Amino acid sequence: MAPETTGSGSTFEGLVARTEGLQPWRRVAHAATGVVFALAPGWVGWAPGRVVAVLGGVTALAFAMDAARLTVPRLNRLFFATFRWLASPREARAVASSTWYALAATLVWLGAPGAPAVSGLLVLGLADPAASVIGRRWGRSPLGKGTREGSGAFFAVAFVVLWSQIDLWAALVVAALVTLVEIAPSKADDNLTVPIATAALVTLALAAPFA
Repeated sequence: MAPETTGSGSTFEGLVARTEGLQPWRRVAHAATGVVFALAPGWVGWAPGRVVAVLGGVTALAFAMDAARLTVPRLNRLFFATFRWLASPREARAVASSTWYALAATLVWLGAPGAPAVSGLLVLGLADPAASVIGRRWGRSPLGKGTREGSGAFFAVAFVVLWSQIDLWAALVVAALVTLVEIAPSKADDNLTVPIATAALVTLALAAPFA
């Protein structure tokens, strides 16, 4: 049987292959999304309840779109043809990372609004792409599902973000723990686990600040 093709004659596998590599625009979009999800509610003066309602709607729509494209091959091909700069090979047969991102944003604003939610989303938005870029370009020493170099970048950026929300020692400890979450072998998407773990740890840090 001939491989499935798009109207341009490209195979689906070829479209997926085009999304491999450093994906710089995906990293930029990832960072911008984290900043918007974290800070835009404060900029526009939305209460947490309204933020959750809007993000919940975005999440529901994202899951519906994933269900459609994973069920209808033509839609999946269209997705990879249209969003080649933003898609990832692992999304060819799975829920998009952006969908998990939206779900995580909804959950942290629902369960830990304010500084914990902001911290979780900024750590994901800024530390995760830093780790990806450093790890892919200069990573030489494997560590968990990443590299020592990438994890070092993740820790450094996470610490700076967290120090803007909690005190120095708490920021160091939380950054270290979240880095472990990021590199730990898991089938769960980092876009879901990292912000939730960060928000939970920041909540604990704010409740019982380090001396």
